[in-house]
Amino acid sequence: MISAEFFCAELDRHGYGFFSGVPCSFLKGPFALLEQRGSYVPAPNEGIALSMAAGSELSGVKSAVLAQNSGLGNLLDPLTSLSMAYEIPLLLFVSLRGWPNAEDDEPHHAAMGAATIGVLESVGVAHGILKPTEQSLTALLARAEEERAHQRQFVILVPAKTVGTCDVPAKPSEALLDRRTAVTALARHLDGALVYSTTGMISRELFGVRDSGRNFYMQGSMGHAIGLGLGTALNRPDERVAVIDGDGAAVMHLGGLALVGERRPENLTHIVLDNGSYDSTGGQRTRGSSMRWADLALAAGYRTGETCRTEAEIDDHMAKVADLPGPHLIAVFIAKGGATPPRVTSAHTNAEVTARFKGEVALSRKDLP
Repeated sequence: MISAEFFCAELDRHGYGFFSGVPCSFLKGPFALLEQRGSYVPAPNEGIALSMAAGSELSGVKSAVLAQNSGLGNLLDPLTSLSMAYEIPLLLFVSLRGWPNAEDDEPHHAAMGAATIGVLESVGVAHGILKPTEQSLTALLARAEEERAHQRQFVILVPAKTVGTCDVPAKPSEALLDRRTAVTALARHLDGALVYSTTGMISRELFGVRDSGRNFYMQGSMGHAIGLGLGTALNRPDERVAVIDGDGAAVMHLGGLALVGERRPENLTHIVLDNGSYDSTGGQRTRGSSMRWADLALAAGYRTGETCRTEAEIDDHMAKVADLPGPHLIAVFIAKGGATPPRVTSAHTNAEVTARFKGEVALSRKDLP
């Protein structure tokens, strides 16, 4: 296995001076080391990471992007219409989740795991698969330099158990709530609601605390839980709809929040759990400072925006908005980390989650015979 220290040292040796990306657990070690540098900027999504790297290249600084292959879709537009079209060479490290055997990973990685290499080949981007040896990394970085000489991009694909992790001292948190306590408190106010929970630990926590057929656990599709909730809220005004988001997911596609503020469904409550990190991929930071969620919501057009830091404040704000027309946004600041909750897939397949949810929705439709 390649150590995270050697990985970063090789990038330094080749003169890379700017880094951005969206974390993956397969690259946990390099992310942990790069976060200690001012030359690393965490991006809200992979497309922004690539465009920042391209801007850095245009300023004369060699740049690299690190991302999960599930985010390849976010990368493709700026990769093809910016970096390739304008001949801006870039180095990308992209993890290979769901590869080579889909059954060894979570189900939502299966399609992209099978497609990643083919997608790169279809757009004509040179690539290579990293082996767990220092020699492999050195050889692939040399290939990247060859592509760079022709103003082209190069992608290094990183399978599981290829790059090692490393310990970085955790920064103390001022948050009073842990994730489980916050989700438990929220769940007390969600009886009867249709609930969409975002990818990662939040869906797992909700499943562990309060499994229900009216919960849609959205594993994968980071940043799109609010789109699901908005689509349901607009088409089922008779139903109370709640979205439990994370700060990283909400920031990834802020346009969804803006659209909620424009459409203003009265039956939608948007809850954002903000711990300043991506817990599912190793606790990498999402931002250097907290979002002012309540101000953002009001500016976007939400009818109310609230911030909670205690269990009592959650109960107070959730009770207050229960009988008020929305949309509402309630931000809950919580501590990073916590006990690992059970996987939803330990009890339900994704197809079963969908079937249960649709069944519950159909039962409550007033226009059905």
